[in-house]
Amino acid sequence: MNYAMIRYLLACVMGFEALFLFLPCLVSIIYQEETGWAFFVTLVLCSMLWFIGTRKKPKSKVFFAKEGFVAVALSWIALSVMGAIPFFLSREIPSFIDAFFEAVSGFSTTGASVLDDVSALSYTTIFWRSFTLWIGGMGVLVFMVAILPLSGSYNVLLMRAESPGPSVGKLVPKVRTTAKLLYEIYFCLTVIQIILLLLGGVPLFDALIISFGTAGTGGFGSKTGSLEEYSSYVQGVTIVFMILFGINFRVYYLILVKQWKQALRCEEMWYYLAIIAFAILVITVDIRSMFSSWTSAFHHSAFQVSSIITTTAYSTVDFDRWPSFSKELLIVLMFIGSCAGSTGGGIKVSRFAIIMKTFLKEMYQMIHPKGVRVIRFEGKKVEHNVLRSINTFFAGYILVFVISIILIGLNDFDLITNFTSVVAALNNIGAGLELVGPKGNFGDFSVIV
Repeated sequence: MNYAMIRYLLACVMGFEALFLFLPCLVSIIYQEETGWAFFVTLVLCSMLWFIGTRKKPKSKVFFAKEGFVAVALSWIALSVMGAIPFFLSREIPSFIDAFFEAVSGFSTTGASVLDDVSALSYTTIFWRSFTLWIGGMGVLVFMVAILPLSGSYNVLLMRAESPGPSVGKLVPKVRTTAKLLYEIYFCLTVIQIILLLLGGVPLFDALIISFGTAGTGGFGSKTGSLEEYSSYVQGVTIVFMILFGINFRVYYLILVKQWKQALRCEEMWYYLAIIAFAILVITVDIRSMFSSWTSAFHHSAFQVSSIITTTAYSTVDFDRWPSFSKELLIVLMFIGSCAGSTGGGIKVSRFAIIMKTFLKEMYQMIHPKGVRVIRFEGKKVEHNVLRSINTFFAGYILVFVISIILIGLNDFDLITNFTSVVAALNNIGAGLELVGPKGNFGDFSVIV
């Protein structure tokens, strides 16, 4: 284990967090809020940790998969601990456990909250809370790979450790260039959404907050009612960008280099869009009687389906009051999630597609024992190691899910609350049903579980 390299990477993460903390400090100056001192103190503390940790360069910059996973895990913990400090110091979130929960939820892009009234927070705190989603959306270590001159091909292990899909590939031969391209696409999509929201009459601050929540697919907002108070135009723009951020960023790269045919052959993207279209139509029919027109029902159905499958968890209505069929379908979408290589959470469309193809293959061979059928995805043969990794992922997922359900049961809440709270947390959604529905939060849960 290359401990020196892990220490160096953690120190670099602290340096980047210090840079990120400069923005909420600037917001506090603009709005003349006293809470800015808490963010400045944290900025200084992060800078000190960066200075101390990077003074001595590691003798060897070589690291492997285990270092990559350890570095990613410790980086997220360190980011969240330091990110929680300004919440706590400013006393806007008096309990450090609650502050840590909010920071973890932001950097992991889960979007779960323990706050009853978000609008009561200062502009500075609201900005940092939402900005953590944007930071976590693409992954801070991917950002490091793009910026730091890490030598060799070992930095691909950092990207693999943060990968949300069954496998990771490079867009171009150099990993660092790939990371830069990913962040350029991420940044440009965010800026385009901000501009479109501004054209809809949304104040700059609100446009930033909504765009951070959409890009990071975490759904933190500046208002307690999520996006209910905004116009249909704003909600419509958000629908489009939630779906866009749920698509594999490789598709955008292919479009940028004018490889249109290859981009349109992205199998996972078409599965993803087909699932969205099917869910929107079915739910629209199911909830029609709850709205004044088909248009209104379609609009809210499209918004909630896009929000849930991309794990953004913004809301325009209280979908906890929808018919059981619609709520059950939304729960299924929570599990499916968005595409691999996107900022969305969930199990991923690609994993479900490959598992379904594996199932059909096994059924085919039961009927035709001598038949030979190769599993293909995205035009390529699915290798055995990919199938093994997916099977391992599902086994681990189910194990963690079952244990979590049992532990959450200690709160003695109803089964739907317990079940959907675990679904929301494990799939990075942040909203479930009943007590953790769009009108609720995680504030009633005990400190331990």
